[in-house]
Amino acid sequence: MFSAHSVILVVLVYMALLFGLAVWVDRRTRHRSNSAMPAWVYAMSMAVFFTSWTFYGSVGFAVQSGLLFFAIYIGALLSVVFWPITLKRMVAAKEVFRITSIADFISTRYRRSQRIAGLVTVIVLTSISPYIALQLTAVVNSFNMITGAPANANWDMTGLTITLVMLAFTIIFGIRHLDPTERHSGMIGMLVAECVVKLISFLLVGAFILVSVFGGVSGFLETFDNQDKRLIFSFQHQDAPGLTWLTLIVLGFAAIQLLPRQFHVSVVESSHQSHVKTAMWMFPTYLILINLFVVPIALAGTVMGLPAGSADFFMILIPQFLGNDLMALVAFMGGFAAATGMIIISTMTLATMTSNHLVLPLCEKIKWLEPLQGYLLQVRWFTAALVLLSSYTLAMVLSNSYFLAAMGLISFAGILQLLPAVFLGMFWRKGNSVGAFCGLFVGYILWGWTLIIPSMINEGWLPLSLLEEGPFGITWLRPEAFLGVDFLPPLIHSVFWSMFFNILCYIAGSWFYHPQKHERSLTREFLAAMLSKGQLSGKARPTGLDAYIALEPKLLEAYDLLVRYLSKEKADEAISRITEDLQVETKSHITIIELMEFHRMLEHILAGSIGAASAHTAIEERIQYNEREAADLKALYSHIVSELQGQSRVDETKSDGGGYLFLDQMQSQIDDLEAQVSRQKKQIEALEAKLDQRYEEIFNYRVEVQKLKVESDTLRKRLAEDSTSE
Repeated sequence: MFSAHSVILVVLVYMALLFGLAVWVDRRTRHRSNSAMPAWVYAMSMAVFFTSWTFYGSVGFAVQSGLLFFAIYIGALLSVVFWPITLKRMVAAKEVFRITSIADFISTRYRRSQRIAGLVTVIVLTSISPYIALQLTAVVNSFNMITGAPANANWDMTGLTITLVMLAFTIIFGIRHLDPTERHSGMIGMLVAECVVKLISFLLVGAFILVSVFGGVSGFLETFDNQDKRLIFSFQHQDAPGLTWLTLIVLGFAAIQLLPRQFHVSVVESSHQSHVKTAMWMFPTYLILINLFVVPIALAGTVMGLPAGSADFFMILIPQFLGNDLMALVAFMGGFAAATGMIIISTMTLATMTSNHLVLPLCEKIKWLEPLQGYLLQVRWFTAALVLLSSYTLAMVLSNSYFLAAMGLISFAGILQLLPAVFLGMFWRKGNSVGAFCGLFVGYILWGWTLIIPSMINEGWLPLSLLEEGPFGITWLRPEAFLGVDFLPPLIHSVFWSMFFNILCYIAGSWFYHPQKHERSLTREFLAAMLSKGQLSGKARPTGLDAYIALEPKLLEAYDLLVRYLSKEKADEAISRITEDLQVETKSHITIIELMEFHRMLEHILAGSIGAASAHTAIEERIQYNEREAADLKALYSHIVSELQGQSRVDETKSDGGGYLFLDQMQSQIDDLEAQVSRQKKQIEALEAKLDQRYEEIFNYRVEVQKLKVESDTLRKRLAEDSTSE
């Protein structure tokens, strides 16, 4: 056993080393001309997927259910196979639209809807915050084991100190700047170091246990061969084993791409799409190595007679039982690294989503909250502190409870609700905002009703009659027997019904609702962006219109908008960069198209700080056009459409909606006409093919007629000869 002070000292030294590494990486990157991370760093950072739930919990899962623990990782490996199709598209869309989070990605796909962004944020918050509490519980419980303290001790200053240190890391290296699309090289460097630490720790402890308990690989295989294979492969003491395997595979498939921390490291922090190729072999290799000794450790604890209820911490208990405290400390540090990496990244992403999609919309709607818009960075700091401290409080209150122990799979089932909105939206053009909102909302409600409510009932927070009789005696609404289906295990039951109605509502909403032209235009733009190389040009398109718009008032208007959310220095820098990219810094007047391009780029920069949905709303509300500018936009729109359609005028209703939407409408009209031309070309090709076929039929007919004519003449000659001979 180690004293508490000794372990705390080791932890502080470890955190200090991480801090030094993060500072060094940050400074080194800042002074390099190319800030892009190497491909192997990008691939290694994805190992944040493996938390203390993997480091400790996989062993406990294996003791209870055999190889079933690996089902989630099979789903993750299947997801990796599709990365060239899914992940590359996400990275491309991120570069074009400056996506800041999974909530921003989904809302941008669906009309930049603030409602959808807010709903996704609520889903993620309720799914991930308790999962953070689970990580904190693992840290405190493992600390108690390594120091020999009572099970419920160290929820005072020790746990709180570690939580505050994580908060400091999150703010210093993750929320130091307002723009979350700015790559956090220091944090990623620290994260990679933690991924290396937990892997080396797991391999060292696993090899030590393999040799010390079994005498090597041959001894383990001999012991393994004598075990009940039905238990090992999860076909004993397991309800519906086949469905359980399938459910966990689906959860793993979704989690590897939709968990907020995974989306951040794999999409937001990505510097180039080509890095996905490296990740496609490095991540599976890491996954296999981090699970290499799970079964040997689980089997070792079982044959040594350690209590199955403590199987989650066999990594520490077995070295302690064998008298090797140093190896137990190595295991503790590996679990600590696994937990802290997840906590820091998740807290940063949750703070970004909450400030962009919950706090900021409230500030825009409630007048007395408007001053907070100028302190958005401080709001993120406060939100990060609130998330971490509330998770710590939840972990302290629910320590060793059923609800917290089950939170890992419950969280994955919550994140699964994002799957239809993301993947159907990426590949189905007809998916729209109404379908996405309905699917997300219904799926979230059913997830909470069928999985969270039963957990609360098991904790004694809600009456048992709700589980047995249903609300108001409505038996078909019972949480674990929804619509009368009472033969499925709780997790499978929840995943089935929530996903069934989620997908059904998504398809039905998208089928029956016809979106407005602006949403259809944005959908085409979004889907096209995912097929691009993901690089931004940012240059203005040449125009032949007269430059009559005074530039200075437009710059002041843009500056006034930016300083609501950014510092004055950042606002000046952003405006300078836009004018330089547009090549108008020396001009006093600009054209109408240059003005529209200026506002598009302004929204692009603002989206990096407050999210695409909030940026679009801010531009529409704060940017004004005078009568001449609006009239010229209408005239320009009408002229272009008339030229394309060969008409003399355009229906006024088609140009409704304000000046900022005119170019979207024009682009939409162009896209429609191009699609029409494409259809007509296909029709012409089909008609030409039919014509060729008719020509061939006529030719064959003529040949056949000629042949018949020759045969007829021959027959007549024979008849004439026969009659003559007679």
